[in-house]
Amino acid sequence: RIGSARDDGGVMAEQTEKAFQKQDAVSLVGRVGRKSGRWYKNVGLGIKTPREAIDGDYIDKKCPFTGNVSIRGRILRAVVTSTKMKRTAIVRRDYLHWVKKYKRFEKRHRNIPVHVSPAFRVRDGDLVTIGQCRPISKTVRFQVLRIDRAAAVTEGAKKMF
Repeated sequence: RIGSARDDGGVMAEQTEKAFQKQDAVSLVGRVGRKSGRWYKNVGLGIKTPREAIDGDYIDKKCPFTGNVSIRGRILRAVVTSTKMKRTAIVRRDYLHWVKKYKRFEKRHRNIPVHVSPAFRVRDGDLVTIGQCRPISKTVRFQVLRIDRAAAVTEGAKKMF
């Protein structure tokens, strides 16, 4: 039964895929009817583990808090521009580039695809902290670690040039 609404202590709550979803570090043997243990970790670098990752019942093997992904390399801050994909968002990172000939800076930007754990509810316009990890897919190499500032809730307030 795919997507069963039955609640076996959190085991069947998040079964929406064809393959059975479970955490690798938790054994389900003998856990019929009582709450199973949930495995989570501290990613370090001063990032607190979100309450949803500790208490939630989602299964995500690519989550930095409950999955098999470590954060290493760069830590960046960026603004979320698109959340149209499942568990993936596009963030925009603005920076200044020095032009030696004119002795001035020019504005540049990069769009970076990031994996968003189900522990976070990100919207367009949120300022997030992202961390580099191993390649998650063809283009995704970063994870959302924290939402620094949530976007103001307005109707269709996407910035147009």
